[in-house]
Amino acid sequence: MRREGGHRSVAAVGVGGFTLIEVLVALAIVAITLATGVKAAASLRGNAERMTEVTSAQWCAENQLTGLKLARQFPGVGDSDFSCDQLGRSYRGKLVVRPTPNPNFRRVDAVLANEAGEPVLTVSTVLPRF
Repeated sequence: MRREGGHRSVAAVGVGGFTLIEVLVALAIVAITLATGVKAAASLRGNAERMTEVTSAQWCAENQLTGLKLARQFPGVGDSDFSCDQLGRSYRGKLVVRPTPNPNFRRVDAVLANEAGEPVLTVSTVLPRF
């Protein structure tokens, strides 16, 4: 609607801004995005903790198996328990020695569990008769 002289009438000029529905939709999108980000961050934190636990348990297992190698003694068949502390965490372990088809070798498994008794890692090797 135009008046003479090229001026617009007050009724024809729209007021700028967003409707309530548009604002609510935008807030919902932001809320969903933030919730997804928080969930992803929590997942990354859990993965980092698990990686730390597995890595320190592997150090314990490798230390036990390396000790057997350095002892240069043919291990007897059977199970033995050990404990280990790494990075402020305690692990309970079991060395499981089993015969192999070749009597000059033994299979040795180092099985580690966390303080709660949940299995964390198993590392295996074969040791020769020295």
